Amino acid sequence: MSQIFYKTVSELSDLMDSKELSSAEITKAFIERTKSVEDKISAFISYDEDSAMKAAEASDTRRARGEKLSELDGIPVGLKDVLAVKGQPLTCASRMLENFVSPYTGTSLKMLEDAGAVFWGRLNMDEFAMGSSCENSAFKKTKNPWDTTRIPGGSSGGSAAAVAAGECAVALGSDTGGSIRQPASLCGVVGMKPTYGLVSRFGLAAFASSLDQIGPFARCVKDAAILLKAVAGHDPLDSTSVKVDIPDYPSLLREDSLKGKKIGVPREYFEASGMDAEVRASVESAIEKCKSIGAEIVEISLPHTDLAIPVYYIVATAEASSNLARYDGIRYTHRSKCAKDVVDLYFKSRAEGFGEEVKRRIILGTYVLSSGYYDAYYLRAQKVRTLIRGDFERAFESVDLICAPTSPTCAFKVGEKISDPLAMYLNDIFTINVNLAGLPGISIPCGFSKEGLPIGLQMIGKAFDEAALLSYAYAFERASGLEGRHPNI
Repeated sequence: MSQIFYKTVSELSDLMDSKELSSAEITKAFIERTKSVEDKISAFISYDEDSAMKAAEASDTRRARGEKLSELDGIPVGLKDVLAVKGQPLTCASRMLENFVSPYTGTSLKMLEDAGAVFWGRLNMDEFAMGSSCENSAFKKTKNPWDTTRIPGGSSGGSAAAVAAGECAVALGSDTGGSIRQPASLCGVVGMKPTYGLVSRFGLAAFASSLDQIGPFARCVKDAAILLKAVAGHDPLDSTSVKVDIPDYPSLLREDSLKGKKIGVPREYFEASGMDAEVRASVESAIEKCKSIGAEIVEISLPHTDLAIPVYYIVATAEASSNLARYDGIRYTHRSKCAKDVVDLYFKSRAEGFGEEVKRRIILGTYVLSSGYYDAYYLRAQKVRTLIRGDFERAFESVDLICAPTSPTCAFKVGEKISDPLAMYLNDIFTINVNLAGLPGISIPCGFSKEGLPIGLQMIGKAFDEAALLSYAYAFERASGLEGRHPNI
């Protein structure tokens, strides 16, 4: 059977139900696919064939007994290397954790394990999830499967590239300021950032604790819904986890869900400088497509949009400075071999273990939290963050959904922006507001540039209304005619 690795989760599950394929055969196909393209893509930091095959064989045994655990039972799922699974590496793409093996499994990963998923590999990322191009990894630079001279986006670039290239069926990533949606857009896949508090963060190595959220990558909206259903839910081990009912997301997808709905189009997003003309045209065309299937388009204003970048890079770096203080060279992290005393050990271990972008953000965060600057920067940023959230709350009083670009440009060339931090930060201009407001957002492919590069449409929903947001995205996906397109690698 050709191209098993590009079939959807539902299709693969049906093939196993009908006994046309086993999980072992499917997993083997993904392993072989990974080996055949990984030299071009570099999506994986590590993988364990034996462990994956044992999980697949266990799935086949369950199915033979009629004990299928879920639709994900026996499906190979890739994991961003920021998620804890007992006995697996957890490097965060950093020299600081190069030899660290997780002693426990995080809650969302345990839920996925309980659903019978086959964990297939640790996926590359920007170090400690800090970056927008996957060029900040200490180990390798992941390439975009649509054009390997270009970046896949970040920080979850390995997850997006692996799904796009057929190296895993679906994948999990984390989104702090767009780290799922932006690479999903640039790699032509579906990527979703759930509402803050919907998915447990226990087992997610922290970057910015008030912004981080785990979410799915998939090749279609239904697969994203299946994966989200498996990992969403309240967790007493995460104090920010919220008790809400988790609906059966896949069963609630409707092709006519946009009919009669009001879509808000924020004028500030389309007035932003730096948006590529092809991106603008493609997103505007996608919004017209939504209108053609019954949606009403309403122009809205999110007046504090232009403050999002400075607010985000104060809040996120401050929290990063605090969270990364634990990586000190004393316990489980990289320890310098040339330190003269304890103080020197701290200095040298952190200098050797952290990359340039991580150091930059730690310095920025430490500065804004320091005596005399806390009120001027961090406290003020949190107040403006409240204003940004208020913009969305007012907008959702009159609209059901907000549509905007995911990224201002298509994938850029490897090395093009890595030496210009501000240019790199501006890649997140359309995504970070969603994290600051704690809302759910999803990126869906909506077109291609003249050079054949994917473009993503971002849909933003109401808090904890993932069921509606996924259904809206599904309706657009079915109307767009873009399903089933894959890079030629």
